[in-house]
Amino acid sequence: MSDGNDTIFGRILRGEIPSDRVHEDERCIAFRDVAPQAPVHLLVIPREHIPSLKEAQPEHEALLGHLLLVAAQLARQEGLEDWRTVINTGAAAGQTVFHLHVHVIGGRPLAWPPG
Repeated sequence: MSDGNDTIFGRILRGEIPSDRVHEDERCIAFRDVAPQAPVHLLVIPREHIPSLKEAQPEHEALLGHLLLVAAQLARQEGLEDWRTVINTGAAAGQTVFHLHVHVIGGRPLAWPPG
């Protein structure tokens, strides 16, 4: 049964598509990106469907904080000393899946600016 979230992340959340999960709790899951941009490239996604940061509301404050804390915990768990967290918002900013997600990228030097 669909929950209205027909993105690839919605399908991963429902177990329709397998993922290499590295974290799971009542508010979010995290898994390895299938097209990594660095030796460590994880995605942290909320279970609740929020299309992008643009649609986040004040009632999402605790969830958004939780996503960032999980991202930091996973970076440390992966042995990263330094890493980048990224939230792309909108197609022109590089968002390709319209389900809010936090990228955790590291394991090599990262250039700036990123795009």
